[in-house]
Amino acid sequence: MIRLGVNIDHVATLRQARGSVYPSPIEAALIAESTGADAITVHLREDRRHIQDRDVEMLRELLQIDMNLESSVNDEMIAFALHIKPQEVCLVPERREELTTEGGLDVVRHFKQVKYASDRLSEAGIRVSLFIDADFLQIDAALKVSVPIIEIHTGHYSNLLITSEQQCALEQIRSVASYATNQGMQVNAGHGLHYHNVQPIAAIADISELNIGHAIVSRSLFVGFESAIREMKKLMLDARK
Repeated sequence: MIRLGVNIDHVATLRQARGSVYPSPIEAALIAESTGADAITVHLREDRRHIQDRDVEMLRELLQIDMNLESSVNDEMIAFALHIKPQEVCLVPERREELTTEGGLDVVRHFKQVKYASDRLSEAGIRVSLFIDADFLQIDAALKVSVPIIEIHTGHYSNLLITSEQQCALEQIRSVASYATNQGMQVNAGHGLHYHNVQPIAAIADISELNIGHAIVSRSLFVGFESAIREMKKLMLDARK
């Protein structure tokens, strides 16, 4: 059964837009937990544009399901992750000028830095995943890092509007997911997935979990957070029938 990790970053984005105390990402996470989310994902960015340190600290105390903390390989962020000790840390690329994560982590280019961060987290008993593009070279580099999990960046697939091009991107994701699974890795996926494009990705049997946030938070404005989560989870589960 495919799992849903609900990313609550953009609940915090709305809060930070007014410098207010609401809407609360903590409340959103607890609603998601009670509604059927399998994990809660948060990205503590270096510039603290949405999720704040205290949010992560409170979530670690309150959540009964897994917390997946997305983090850059920056020493400060790794030190914070080691302090919090979430169940999982997903290492991601980060540029302060980007609106959202624009691509996967280049493990080939930054191998030593990624390996060092991954080893420190693993030694603390934290599961480590790498957020990477659907690229066989990146998979091979992730294998050398010895992480148990990869998360395939689906942004390229999600942004394509021409059906034939999207199908090619989908086939690449399918091939990479199969390759990684055969190498003994767990494969997750996420970024840019929404209610109209999630099912082809969810139907890939080698993918264990999807991490989705922006689409769910956006949909919740019209149907409520609980309904938005249930709708997404149903689409994912139906894709496996």
